[in-house]
Amino acid sequence: MQQRKLYVGNLPFSVSEADIEQTFSACGEIENVKLITDRETGCSRGFAFVTFSTQQGADQALSKHGEEIQGREIVVSVAKERDGVHGRRPPRR
Repeated sequence: MQQRKLYVGNLPFSVSEADIEQTFSACGEIENVKLITDRETGCSRGFAFVTFSTQQGADQALSKHGEEIQGREIVVSVAKERDGVHGRRPPRR
């Protein structure tokens, strides 16, 4: 199974989508970078998703696991699909 979408975690809160794209662009052509932010504050939540045009680019990017971005060791893994309705928890009652 091919998976071109990667999870990138343990990001510094100051990192931007452009910083992430710059870090991973050497691995291959990037289709999309999505830095996840808090809905209320707009601040980074410390993780992102990077989608590559080719499987080869995604495979090469996995080797960046443990590298540093702005002083923090990043986590890079294959993104997993969330279960449930849009992956959200059911509302509290």
